[in-house]
Amino acid sequence: MSCPPAFLSSTAVPLVHRRCHVCASERFRASGKFRVNANRKLIDVWLLVLCTACGDTAKLTVLERANVRTVRPELLDRLHDNDAGLTAELLQDPVVRRRNRIALDWDNAWRLDTGGSNHLDREVIDVSVRFGARIPVRPVRLIAEGCALSRAEVERLIVEGNLVSSARLSGRLSGDFTFTLKR
Repeated sequence: MSCPPAFLSSTAVPLVHRRCHVCASERFRASGKFRVNANRKLIDVWLLVLCTACGDTAKLTVLERANVRTVRPELLDRLHDNDAGLTAELLQDPVVRRRNRIALDWDNAWRLDTGGSNHLDREVIDVSVRFGARIPVRPVRLIAEGCALSRAEVERLIVEGNLVSSARLSGRLSGDFTFTLKR
């Protein structure tokens, strides 16, 4: 028997892992504000982030010395409007993360919608997990939360062969996958 697909969506912008030069904390939260600086035909854009410990502001480079004509007008409008959706998009952009040497902390920034819990009492459950955003999560944790099990119990089910998937369930995933749970 199959049940409705589980859907993983983000509920908040993830925290940014980066060392604060003031207090040596390693977590920043996105302020949702951009700084745009144009000098003749060149434009620089930064996303402002705030240290969670001391509140100091740091800048994450989005565009550096780019020709203004190469930037889409709708992107410029979103930058000037401090678009919150753009903040989330840019934090997930691998180019921005690599350029600024940052990592994202997705703890408490996602939600799993299982479509109700009436399917949990079935003998065999086929589940399809769909990601609304590229959120790296541990499948063991996701399955434990979605099926109301402990992580140790999920790992025991994997070892016993009662929880199977074509995707690797150890480690992290950020793409769609399916699994079958036999009770």
